[in-house]
Amino acid sequence: MDLETGVSQNHVKKESWRTVLTLAYQSLGVVYGDLSTSPLYVFKSTFAEDIVHSETNEEIFGVLSFIFWTLTLVPLLKYVFIVLRADDNGEGGTFALYSLLCRHAKVNPLPSFQSADEDLSSYKKDTTCPAPSILGARLKSILEKYRVLQRFLLVLALLGACMVIGDGILTPAISVFSAVSGVELAMAKEHHKYVEVPVACIVLIALFALQHYGTHRVGFLFAPVVITWLLCISAIGLYNIFHWNPHVYRALSPYYMYKFLKKTQREGWMSLGGILLCITGSEAMFADLGHFSQLSIKIAFTSIVYPSLVLAYMGQAAYLSQHHDIQNDYRIGFYVSVPENLRWPVLVIAVMAAVVGSQAIITGTFSIIKQCSALGCFPSVKLVHTSSKIHGQIYIPEINWILMLLCLAVTIGFRDTRRLGNASGLAVITVMLVTTCLMSLVIVLCWHKNVLLAICFVLFFGTIEALYFSASLIKFLEGAWVPIAISFIFMIVMCMWHYGTLKKYEFDVQNKVSVDWLLGLGPSLGIVRVRGIGLIHTELVSGIPAIFSHFVTNLPAFHQVLVFLCVKSVPIPHVKHKERFLVGHIGPKEYRIYRCIVRYGYRDARKDDVQFEDELVYSIAEYIRTGNGSDKDVAMQSEEMVVVGTPSSHLHGIRVCEDEGGNADVAGTSELREIEPPPTMKARKRVRFVVPESPQIDGGARDELRELMEAREAGMAYILGHSYVRAKQGSSFMKKMMINYGYDFLRRNCRAATYAFSAPHASTLEVGMVYYI
Repeated sequence: MDLETGVSQNHVKKESWRTVLTLAYQSLGVVYGDLSTSPLYVFKSTFAEDIVHSETNEEIFGVLSFIFWTLTLVPLLKYVFIVLRADDNGEGGTFALYSLLCRHAKVNPLPSFQSADEDLSSYKKDTTCPAPSILGARLKSILEKYRVLQRFLLVLALLGACMVIGDGILTPAISVFSAVSGVELAMAKEHHKYVEVPVACIVLIALFALQHYGTHRVGFLFAPVVITWLLCISAIGLYNIFHWNPHVYRALSPYYMYKFLKKTQREGWMSLGGILLCITGSEAMFADLGHFSQLSIKIAFTSIVYPSLVLAYMGQAAYLSQHHDIQNDYRIGFYVSVPENLRWPVLVIAVMAAVVGSQAIITGTFSIIKQCSALGCFPSVKLVHTSSKIHGQIYIPEINWILMLLCLAVTIGFRDTRRLGNASGLAVITVMLVTTCLMSLVIVLCWHKNVLLAICFVLFFGTIEALYFSASLIKFLEGAWVPIAISFIFMIVMCMWHYGTLKKYEFDVQNKVSVDWLLGLGPSLGIVRVRGIGLIHTELVSGIPAIFSHFVTNLPAFHQVLVFLCVKSVPIPHVKHKERFLVGHIGPKEYRIYRCIVRYGYRDARKDDVQFEDELVYSIAEYIRTGNGSDKDVAMQSEEMVVVGTPSSHLHGIRVCEDEGGNADVAGTSELREIEPPPTMKARKRVRFVVPESPQIDGGARDELRELMEAREAGMAYILGHSYVRAKQGSSFMKKMMINYGYDFLRRNCRAATYAFSAPHASTLEVGMVYYI
């Protein structure tokens, strides 16, 4: 199963209008589920406490004016027309912006970064950009010079990621709870609260319990559900406009915002935290860009989502402008404006739309955690790819259950839309502020635009978002503390893991064994060589890891073919198949010691099965066949790495043919056999290397291939390092707490970082070593 066949990029998606419209249709179910359900709770949250609905209608018209212009300026102007253009080879989101900045400013977030990574075809996004301005070049040099600024940039990106995780907890809670709250109109207020919370919890439990099946099984229903919901709210909005107040369109004038703030003053400013919820889900347009195209997302928003939302809000305002006898604040909501004979059908559609919107943000949370883990900022977690065709459909069991428990906790703890809205609003606006800050740097460093343009971008959109942020932050004790607390916990985990990983890698670099030490052992390396392939997993991209010398000292024997394997991430979303492997010799080629570096993008699906082993052996065989390991390497002191692709990228290279049993004849001198590690109770399966007749390979390369074949036939052993990390003597109290307790706790209770392949227990050897950092 090739999980990367679903990888697609925007430059590939420039196809027919039929394809674009199909993507636009599909994006409605994936991207806009959260944004389209916001009418359920915006007016209810806005009028919950700070302002009242008076006879003059100045409040309701002022709120409508704020909603209209917020929808116009933030999702439409900022995201659709500006931010969507800042894609990272077709991918979007907070880490896409951070990745762009790291590459253009040469800020390496990963310690294992190599200069060879800059030669990747996707590394430089745009080579036709104009030269940077003087101020832009100065800003770039300052960012490259001061590590404190680089750390601040990383913390800013992690803050956005943590708030996305917080949003993944709060959005399902408020969406489902608001959808279920329609039952309040069918029973007394003192009774409906005993129905809303249990029903909402049942829906949420079912939603999280079904995550491991993947969304591809019911994904075809997502777009119809959201389209039905949008048509429903827009039709109800049109009905309310013409039936109750056809002149409500006048409230779209910005003058009503001025009248609203002039009358309500401080209370009006505090109510902006509720108005803010009208743009919740806007970030999904950018975050889910990798699944669609810029044009399809723009068409879906401008032609369907934006008009439907505006009509829905105008319809609610028109109804409320003619109904002032509402005695209870809980009746200022979405369902009160729905005609009575349609409320139950609309309730069912609303619950389905809320589930779709929640599903999108949960999947987005899994994706952002995967990206953090790939960039060394989150502990390794179990990734389950729920679809072999749809890229990005992943499931993380541990995170799923944590999200479910926290989601149920806030639903049961708050039990009302007002405090859930305060919490969700702060998470949403913080992510948008982070995007604005990173986007301003992208304008200067990546697009090479004038610094004044970036300043104008920050001042305009930053001022709007800062206004909403302040209104949300003032509600700290009324629910806004929840996303702060969640983000604080996840931020501590991320920073602790990143710090420990960085220090551990620095220890590996400082204690690595030089190639000279290896060459000094002689051809036999002074010890016994046994049949088979020894696969040593290391995080180093050069030199011999200390774990190897530790192993040789205690067990003076290893395999006839030795491979130092490094599986690492690079700061681009995807690495092409033809650029996946870097292969080279360590020492003279007769030593049969190789280094293989496997490179993945932060959105790539990492293989952890037998196919990965086959591709690894194939990459070494192809490296030998192409003649890159020549006699000049005898005196080699520096390791030269050569790019070798996967089998799918070498149609005319070595082919692998499988035969059952052990009596198959070798057909010609150009064929070499190779075999899978056989089960103990089954007949051996022989796998032959079929070498192309042209170009001819010399006798040395043929012998090397034959020895690789024989070693593969004997089997593969996995030598994994198991490190115990401790703070060295003399370290500060804070460092001892972070390393000895925090980082050690995470390492003990999270998946091992060496799990890049399924290593059979019978063929695995762990070498323990204490790291004093």
